[in-house]
Amino acid sequence: MTIKDKANELKKDVPAIFLALKSSDTPFAAKALAALTVGYALSPIDLIPDFIPFLGYLDDVILLPAMVAATVKLIPAPVLARCRKEAETLWENGKPRKWYCSIPVALIWALMVFLLCRAVCGMWS
Repeated sequence: MTIKDKANELKKDVPAIFLALKSSDTPFAAKALAALTVGYALSPIDLIPDFIPFLGYLDDVILLPAMVAATVKLIPAPVLARCRKEAETLWENGKPRKWYCSIPVALIWALMVFLLCRAVCGMWS
């Protein structure tokens, strides 16, 4: 399996993990790790910022695939297979069918903008 195939598999597994997070058949430990994995994958905030040369992308190349692999191992195989199949239809014609999946990312960005505005206004006072 090539690196490109692994990257495509990773891209497909993140939505499947999100769907497994909502499933009642997923064990608690898998749900906890799935929440961390999906949150990290969707978060605009990285452990190491991307503007730092080389190290910025290192967490995206190593940390995220490791989190996805660990989460996939904790999810029971039948649940993961069902979620992978459902994840294939999550996007239709390039648009998300379930738009509410973007709410956590929008809330994080709104919080960042609020904190930035508050910091800037505090500097000028």
